[in-house]
Amino acid sequence: MELKIKALDRRIGNEIPAPRYATPGAAAMDLCACLDEPVTIPAGERALIPTGIAIALPSKDYVALMFVRSGLGIKKGICLSNGVGVIDSDYRGEVRVGLCNNSAEDYTVMPGDRISQLMVVPVMCPVPVFVDELDETERGEGGFGSTGR
Repeated sequence: MELKIKALDRRIGNEIPAPRYATPGAAAMDLCACLDEPVTIPAGERALIPTGIAIALPSKDYVALMFVRSGLGIKKGICLSNGVGVIDSDYRGEVRVGLCNNSAEDYTVMPGDRISQLMVVPVMCPVPVFVDELDETERGEGGFGSTGR
């Protein structure tokens, strides 16, 4: 399978790294900030960071999911402002990353910084069917924390 990527900025692949898998076993490719100058996200605030690319998924049978890089989340308190980004198969605009600074300190994104990961996965679109009853399971209606610690 191929993922078509359009560079929207002449620096992609030169000054700004192109999307790539960091290791042969990586499930998602790193996306980098395509910035003219550093952007500081104040503690508790959000910013929308451009990547300088647009993508074309091969069909409606796929979706691109964007996740924060684990190092940013764990070490710096930076997360995606919407949890997980969803890029639909028919979207052709620039891929931009909404970052949220959950730390107590300002965080600066530098041009070319790896800011998120992009994963392409298959999509299932089930038809919603309303029913009067659902089948029984061992867990039943047990929710948050009901299966143990």
